[in-house]
Amino acid sequence: MAEKERTFRFVVVGGGIAGVTCVEQLSSQLPSADVALITAGYHIKAVTNYKQVSKTLEEFDVEEKPSSILEEKYPNLTVIHSAVKSLNTTSHSVETDNGRIFGYEKLCICSGGRPKLLTQDNPYVLGIRDTDSAQEFQRRLSTAKRIVVVGNGGIALELVFEVEGCEVIWAVKDKAIGNTFFDAGAAQFLIPSLEAEKTDRVVPCKRTRYTTEEPAPGAAQTFTADGNSQAHGSTATEPGSALGPDWHEGIVLRGAEQVSRRVCLEYQCEVEKIFTPQELLNSPQQTLNPENSKSWPVYIQLTNGKTFGCDFVVSATGVVPNTEPFLHGNNFALADDGGLRVDDQMMTSEPDIYAAGDVCTACWEHSQLWQQMRLWTQARQMGWYAGRCMAAHALSEPIELDFCFELFSHITKFFNYKVVLLGKFNGQGLGPNQELLVRCTKGQEYVKVVLSGGRMVGAVLIGETDLEETFENLILNQMDLTPYGEELLNPNIDIEDYFD
Repeated sequence: MAEKERTFRFVVVGGGIAGVTCVEQLSSQLPSADVALITAGYHIKAVTNYKQVSKTLEEFDVEEKPSSILEEKYPNLTVIHSAVKSLNTTSHSVETDNGRIFGYEKLCICSGGRPKLLTQDNPYVLGIRDTDSAQEFQRRLSTAKRIVVVGNGGIALELVFEVEGCEVIWAVKDKAIGNTFFDAGAAQFLIPSLEAEKTDRVVPCKRTRYTTEEPAPGAAQTFTADGNSQAHGSTATEPGSALGPDWHEGIVLRGAEQVSRRVCLEYQCEVEKIFTPQELLNSPQQTLNPENSKSWPVYIQLTNGKTFGCDFVVSATGVVPNTEPFLHGNNFALADDGGLRVDDQMMTSEPDIYAAGDVCTACWEHSQLWQQMRLWTQARQMGWYAGRCMAAHALSEPIELDFCFELFSHITKFFNYKVVLLGKFNGQGLGPNQELLVRCTKGQEYVKVVLSGGRMVGAVLIGETDLEETFENLILNQMDLTPYGEELLNPNIDIEDYFD
């Protein structure tokens, strides 16, 4: 290997939230140490308007900023604009795409995740991951009359709600929308928002306990902005009551049609095949396609047997840890999900190498109330904590696992509602030993509490409930709530006064 151009005390790879937060932490904790940030782009993702809402909950915006802003703020920081070509853990060096070689004493890999695309080489399949792909999506959407969105995570949820002037076929593999974040009850609470004009807000009604009917397997529902919902292929059911957060702010997501919003939901199905118009004409599936009269640029066949033509397909099926090009020639231990395994000090299996954010998998023994989800909040927390660990180890100081890993907590926004998730909000790993309490006011709020052995272990709060701090305290102090029973969610009792 060629000569090292320069050796830094700390090198961080990746200009996303985890990498930038790590660099800021290192640069401010050890202002005399040489720190380098290696990033392919000229813009970095910065946390702005940071607000600590409660002990573990935090809110912030994510903004793209020129990397020069970081260098102006931290004189000990050098930003190197290039992708990483290879890593040599033996010689403690990193080679960039343009052939430069830099040494490091300690390295943190924050290379994030890359989209799991339905197919890599189809020009009509678009993944949305970063600002460039979001702008490409906006450009294509402006002339589109129909798109198919495949996926059920945060980006799919936001996208389907924001798109106007274009028919959206939304294929989800689950029985309900958004099952990464909430249960079928919360999904049914949000569904009416797909029918409403963006400015509409539903009039609050009295709070009641309720049950939801799930759509039958293979069912489809269509929602239009005139407020009509049709269920297809099943008995009609009344709808019951993460780019960065708000990545769509400031870009117009409008198609070529006059309609405001038209979403057709296809439940419990995945993509079977993607066709060109020519392939479709020559295929036995042609009979499945009811719209031969109109030719679309691309056709998609779902596992429920339906085939749809559209202008393009949005693949929003999650991300995989972006471990290329660090693995070649090295001996990193990988987790089952493909992430770099890290311990409770964010260290990988290779000496002096740390990792944070979507690229890594937390492999320490988790608190009973925390789980890893590849979210912006966790990228920030991990980057911040990795920076603290690297600084502490460089100074030979001990460091404790940060309190943010005690309780899972996340604030986001879906369909214009504030959404707060706490602890085992979906009863993750609790098995049958759980009790759920639900309170719902159509168009206003949805509150779900998960209890295990009489103690609160998780909660989902949708709308302006003002319960997040109280519930966080109840989860953290593990108070026995058996005496309160269902009164816990009685809207006439001011629960905040009760437990403060």
